Amino acid sequence: MTDTPRTADGRYRATVRTFTPRWRMSPRVEELMERLLPRYAVPSGPLDPTAVFGRDLPVVLEVGSGYGEAAVAYAREHPEHGIIAAEVHVPGVATLMEKAEREGLDNLRTFRGDALEYLVECVGRGQLEAVHLFFPDPWPKARHAKRRFVQQDTLDLVLERLRPGGHLLVATDHAAYAEHVREQLAQHPRVAVVEGERPAWRPSAGFEDKGRAAGRAIHEFRVTERG
Repeated sequence: MTDTPRTADGRYRATVRTFTPRWRMSPRVEELMERLLPRYAVPSGPLDPTAVFGRDLPVVLEVGSGYGEAAVAYAREHPEHGIIAAEVHVPGVATLMEKAEREGLDNLRTFRGDALEYLVECVGRGQLEAVHLFFPDPWPKARHAKRRFVQQDTLDLVLERLRPGGHLLVATDHAAYAEHVREQLAQHPRVAVVEGERPAWRPSAGFEDKGRAAGRAIHEFRVTERG
């Protein structure tokens, strides 16, 4: 793999946690994980689309897939692509796999862990069709801003992993996070940004519906590398 950008204090970004690990394991979740993870987990080691999906598909990575609504919808609407849903939340992983099994989706897999670690350790240059970041943890306190996924070095990392013409999609209902994203994108010399376009395939279930119900606006960003 290529050298990975570091933070100002010399640490790899993947060592700065961008999620909060909180959950309880129910018997149902334990059963789903035991039964379905061998089928849906990505193999360890460098990303090989044929090894992951059984065929050479363009690959999309979703960062923090929650309970899988968006990842499942994308897999359903884009059978010509393979999607890897990275998620640390075990009940979310279990629910995503159950939905994939129910719908018979063979182009969806999961990485049970930190998406940054997967990007750093497993994904090579130009291997991704797209990266999706939908309703990430906003880390609203100023002292936690470094934990927000969108930073200069992670933008470098994502751009490196995207194929020419690939894109990053970001959505949030948190105004402060949206402003943080705008600031980071404005500072980055290599990105082009379109704001306000909502992908038609993405369901509104989950954080989007909750945000709208609370009167919050949904902020959408489509990011590509400047030509």
